[in-house]
Amino acid sequence: MSRPRLDLGLYLVTDRPALLGRDLLDVVGQAVAGGAGLVQLREKTASTREFVELARAVAGILRPRGVPLLINDRVDVALAAGADGVHVGQDDMRPADVRAILGPDALIGLSVTGEAEARAARGEPVDYLGAGPVFATATKPDAGAAQGLAGLAAMIALAEVPVVAIGAITSANAASVLDQGAAGLAVVSAICSAPNPREAAARLRRIVDGVRPG
Repeated sequence: MSRPRLDLGLYLVTDRPALLGRDLLDVVGQAVAGGAGLVQLREKTASTREFVELARAVAGILRPRGVPLLINDRVDVALAAGADGVHVGQDDMRPADVRAILGPDALIGLSVTGEAEARAARGEPVDYLGAGPVFATATKPDAGAAQGLAGLAAMIALAEVPVVAIGAITSANAASVLDQGAAGLAVVSAICSAPNPREAAARLRRIVDGVRPG
């Protein structure tokens, strides 16, 4: 595995219930066409076999476009599907163990909620932190209390690696989130549930590029 380019600016996190019955592969393709530079496949109810097959299908869409695929939580699925890395939470496999299994070129992200977790993440072998939820979110009921913009800024100040903000981020609040110093936006419903996922992604990408040119 050669280390893929990491573009955190607009980061799609999938959620099949948020698709409102639409095809996941189609929405992923639209999101990337609109400017998503990183995709995390999150599947909480799929069987392991289904998860691997779906991950391979998503990777088939992303690889020709040079967009990395991360798998939520499941190191085994990432290995089987040939994904570019894994995003783990506080109760999942430790980042050091993920790194030992996947190797130095894998992309690894870690979720943090609050200053204590952001501080504890210092020194972990991760490429970025996913900080939030910034605002209250319905797509992840166990996400914890909303941290707000001030909470996000505090987590960013403690981080040693780039921080991606997550949690009910939309085109209406994206600029204020980026103004806190976030390296990018991780979005679920703002793309997955949008009437036109490609245009929704493009709108968010324009905001990201406007605040973080280049």
